[in-house]
Amino acid sequence: MAKIHMTLQGKGGVGKSTDAAFIAQYLKKKGPGSLNICTDPVNATFAGYKGLDVKRLDIMENDEINSRKFDELIEMIAAAPGDVVVDNGASSFVPLSHYLISNQVPALLADMGRELVVHTAITGGQALFDTVNGFVQLVTQFPEETQFVVWLNPYYGPVEYEGKTFEQMKAYLNNKARVSALVRLPTLKEETYGVDLSNMLQERLTFDEALARESLTIMTRQRLKIIQGQVFGQLENAMVI
Repeated sequence: MAKIHMTLQGKGGVGKSTDAAFIAQYLKKKGPGSLNICTDPVNATFAGYKGLDVKRLDIMENDEINSRKFDELIEMIAAAPGDVVVDNGASSFVPLSHYLISNQVPALLADMGRELVVHTAITGGQALFDTVNGFVQLVTQFPEETQFVVWLNPYYGPVEYEGKTFEQMKAYLNNKARVSALVRLPTLKEETYGVDLSNMLQERLTFDEALARESLTIMTRQRLKIIQGQVFGQLENAMVI
């Protein structure tokens, strides 16, 4: 069954586009790849990855988000022969979530032989509570046909509160049955791994593009290869990807 991977999280700047880029790269490396769509009306970070051939879907009309334009998104998904990766911005989180739920899109996709997989990011630091609340909002509002993958991003600090990891928090324990997989992004040393990955992401390069750059040092490429292996290894174990 083809998978429709959507990144959804109401908090901005938590790594949604990075997650989408990693999923698209993994699917491309694994087989035929995916149709990649960016619906972020503000930043369009995902669309900046030239190596992923991301389609930009304009959902704005008169400086406002027009939910009816998401109809075009469903048409694009229906026409795709395989998996689809959709990156959605924080500013369109509410209208897209409402559209998907009110139009019973998860059930519609199931009837079309496709499965909706929602990817949501949880970060440490100041955004912890906002992202955890966003996760709870999603799993309690979306129907049972929806699969969830939680991405734990330690970029702003450990994903924990008062000594409890995300897996020990009530928000997770109460909704554990809805979570198909956890993807833990690695904690990276800023002066080496962190700088190398940050530079790659800022240039909107895929791992393959970066690893092919002879202008990068041997050890920079080696560290990026290690990060790729860590992330892709987890995606390989996630049965819904």
